[in-house]
Amino acid sequence: MQDTLFDVLIIGGGPAGLTAGLYTSRADLKTVLVESMMVGGQVITTTKIENYPGFPGGVDGPELMQRFHEHCQEYGLQIMQGEVQQLNDKGEVKEVVVDGKAIKARTVIVATGAEPRKLGIPGEKELVGRGVSYCATCDGAFFRNVPVAVVGGGDTAAEEALFLSRFASKVYLVHRRDALRATRILQERIFANDKIEVVWDSVPEQVLSDNRGVNGLEIKNKVSGDKSVLELEGVFFAIGVIPKANFLAEILDLNPEGYILTDAECRTSMPGVFAAGDVRSKSLKQIATAVGDGAVAAIAAEKYLDEQ
Repeated sequence: MQDTLFDVLIIGGGPAGLTAGLYTSRADLKTVLVESMMVGGQVITTTKIENYPGFPGGVDGPELMQRFHEHCQEYGLQIMQGEVQQLNDKGEVKEVVVDGKAIKARTVIVATGAEPRKLGIPGEKELVGRGVSYCATCDGAFFRNVPVAVVGGGDTAAEEALFLSRFASKVYLVHRRDALRATRILQERIFANDKIEVVWDSVPEQVLSDNRGVNGLEIKNKVSGDKSVLELEGVFFAIGVIPKANFLAEILDLNPEGYILTDAECRTSMPGVFAAGDVRSKSLKQIATAVGDGAVAAIAAEKYLDEQ
């Protein structure tokens, strides 16, 4: 593969990357997609997606991404597993370093997405896998008939709390404000669920543990200043995401939050390099917009190659 010159190299196998790969492979462009984890991105950790067109009643994230994957395979998209460490501009050819080995391509589409944001409180890092998690669909079944907490107030936090209510005896939804940011339909489901208790105006101070794992969450009320402890066995953090673009900070223009800056055609500051999906600076981050980005980036890359 090191001796092969690809027309398109895609970094990331979520909805944006797979869509881009579908378009470029279908256009008979020699394409390789590099994914460090499982193909499907963050979507495979989502239990039910209700706002993606064409699936009345909703669809499970893993099932949707499996369909994406199978569709790409119809057109021969080549997928390899590896960690991208570096992107070098060699003029008309780009060099992408994957697990220490250089792969050459005429264009690159960055679709690395975003990853869960860490709060950084005592006990959080130390107890990952022992009661601390960032994915309810991955780990929720381990918390049957025990109390847990979800930290956050947006759509992701609400979805995590609702999912965990299937297993846990009680779910505390800890939010730093006095109103949730989640969409109205999710809020209605939260308030109608007897297993879920919203803890308002509160922030986590420390994850507590015993010899087995998590046994409590110390919280502080921002209004009164009072501290208290929620007795529980699991803490799920859902406080947003950060873009996976650190390895590009020196070569591409990023916004202050670390997202890649692009124009309307997903072109970055480096000719021949495009960005799509949640890693790109934009107002809305949804599966539907990631798919749109992937299509736009693929067509823009094809146009770029034609011009060259």
